[in-house]
Amino acid sequence: MDVTKLEHACQVVEIVGSRLVIDPGNFTRPVDVTGVAAVVLTHEHPDHVTPEQLQRVLDANPGALVFGPAGVAAALPDFAVDVVTDGDRRVVGPFELTFHGTRHNVIHSSVPVVDNTGVFVNGRLFYPGDSYTDPGVPVEVLAAPVGAPWLKVAEMMDYVAAIAPQRAYPVHEATLSEVGYGMHNGRLREMIEPVGALVVLRPGESLTI
Repeated sequence: MDVTKLEHACQVVEIVGSRLVIDPGNFTRPVDVTGVAAVVLTHEHPDHVTPEQLQRVLDANPGALVFGPAGVAAALPDFAVDVVTDGDRRVVGPFELTFHGTRHNVIHSSVPVVDNTGVFVNGRLFYPGDSYTDPGVPVEVLAAPVGAPWLKVAEMMDYVAAIAPQRAYPVHEATLSEVGYGMHNGRLREMIEPVGALVVLRPGESLTI
C-alpha cells in the first residue's frame, strides 16, 4: 500500500493500481487521478472538499463511491454520499475502511462544530480529519494534522503521544509558514521518535506502508 500526500489534507492511497482519494479540498492542486475506487471526505469544510474537486475525480472515475458523515451529504446535495459515522465499516475494492469519530474539533465558540469522521485504511493507516480521535486500536501509520485554527501544538503532541504510531507523516500544513511547519514537525518528531519514526512528505511524495 502506497500513500501519496498532496497539498494540505489530500492523500491518495494506492493498492495494486486501485486508488482511494481522501479529502480533496481547495488548498490542494487539481486532483487528476484514475483507478479510483472511492473518495473519503472526513468533513464538509472547503479545505477538505469542494464540489469542483469532487466532480473532477468522479468525472474521471464514474464508478467511484463517496463516503462521508451526514454533514458532508447535507453540504453536497448534488452528490451521492454514502453516509458513515463512528463504528461503520465499508469494503470497496482492495480497501477495508473503518470510520471513527463524529465531531470536528472546536475552532471557536462562534464557529459551528460540524460532523467529522476519520478513516482507518486496511487497519494500518489512520487519518482523523480535523479531530483528535483515538480509534481505540493500535495505529501503524498516522496522518497527523500539524497546523489549523483548531489546533494547539501541546494538544497535538499529547494526541500523537497517546496514539503512539510506528510511523507518522504530517498533514494539514497549508496554514503554516515554512518556519512554522518546521517547528511543528520538530514537536511532532519529539513525540514520535521514542517509539516510532516521523516521515515528512512534501506534496507529491509517497510512503510505502
